[in-house]
Amino acid sequence: MNPTTPEAVADGEKTTDETTDRAAAENPEPQDQDETGPGAEPEAVEEADDADDADEETSGRLAAASAAVVSAGLGVVGLTGAWSGRVAAERETLIGQIKTSSGGSAAQQINEIYGDAWHSTALVNGLFGLLALLVGAYVLVRPAFGAPARQPQAGWVRAVARGGIALGTLGVLISIAMYFDLIVALPTAAAG
Repeated sequence: MNPTTPEAVADGEKTTDETTDRAAAENPEPQDQDETGPGAEPEAVEEADDADDADEETSGRLAAASAAVVSAGLGVVGLTGAWSGRVAAERETLIGQIKTSSGGSAAQQINEIYGDAWHSTALVNGLFGLLALLVGAYVLVRPAFGAPARQPQAGWVRAVARGGIALGTLGVLISIAMYFDLIVALPTAAAG
């Protein structure tokens, strides 16, 4: 019997060609891994593109989460003060002492030693509050620009960013009130 020539078909029997075709269809031969056919390349490119997109999306989400936490931290620093504000205040105090060491009125000493230090602390704290406000706003506004993400921004990221904005706004308002002596006025010298 020649496998290329069909055998006589008896009741329910199939030809050799049909049996071979059916067996080949049921058990396709695995392709060689080194073989690069026209169908293999697009799948690899699509998988690589999907992996790159997933990596970019993950890094973008991590950056947004980190920025939200930074915003909240800056807001807390804007309210409580930073060591840099303390250093600026001590510098202003020293400059005031040097200016008034050769003499000066009591009002001038109060302004130079106490008032300038108070104002520089308010200025530094206000800058931290403003940074918190800007970073938090960036986290909330960023998803509106660019390509839409597959998944929306996590709820906790938005909540922390809003907290940073609230703390930053409060820090800026308190700093403005401190700078313009609205909360606590500078002491006055007794008229003598």
